[in-house]
Amino acid sequence: MRRLLTIPISHYCEKARWALERAGLPYREERHVQGVHVFVARRAGGRETVPVLLAEEGVFNESEDILRYADRRLPETERLFPPGDSEVEELCRWLDEGLGPDGRRLMYRHMLGVRGQMLRFNNQGVPRWEGRLLAAIWPVATRLANRRLELDGTTQDEDAARVFAVFDRIAERLSDGRPRLCGERFTAADLTFACLASALVVPPEYGVPLPQPDELPEHIARDVRGFREHPAGAYALELFRTERRSPAAQT
Repeated sequence: MRRLLTIPISHYCEKARWALERAGLPYREERHVQGVHVFVARRAGGRETVPVLLAEEGVFNESEDILRYADRRLPETERLFPPGDSEVEELCRWLDEGLGPDGRRLMYRHMLGVRGQMLRFNNQGVPRWEGRLLAAIWPVATRLANRRLELDGTTQDEDAARVFAVFDRIAERLSDGRPRLCGERFTAADLTFACLASALVVPPEYGVPLPQPDELPEHIARDVRGFREHPAGAYALELFRTERRSPAAQT
């Protein structure tokens, strides 16, 4: 059985779950809290980040590597990375390097301020001792998270501006009537955008439950609604509704 090491709420980990499930590849998800994930990833032969996939064929350390691993098991007409299409790869990496970290900072900046909800959604399926540890050291954990993610006083406005700039670029690509980001078919670019936007639009179809706007404090819910109302945010929600297949994971 393949093993997928994750942080449950991580949007990069959602990329891996979605790709494996789309390819019909069974796996066992092993969920961990932030901090502990570093030691788990290293022990498994990865680096310091998750997702890490352990399979008979080897250890896959990055979400794009896991997408490509799953993709090789699909017929060519269903590939996330169509042969010879460099545009898909370029778009994925642009999103991974920009929208991914910017959206993550916005999400943590909001959720670190609502301890109860953060722990409830963050700790889904993790070992009990890890959940208790994170709750016990919450003040220290939040300080470390703020330092690691550089959540200073200007971060929120700057990150939000960059996110909306990406959303505008995505909406512009779709404005010519194409059904998907790179043309007619669903590709890794669509999957990557949907997953990395999920920290902002919190789709109900995500691989683990996420707090919906009516469960969130109003100032956070207002931001979520704003991202959902943008054409690119609406597109991300549509992709989750129409392309996210039933989970094959065994947790």
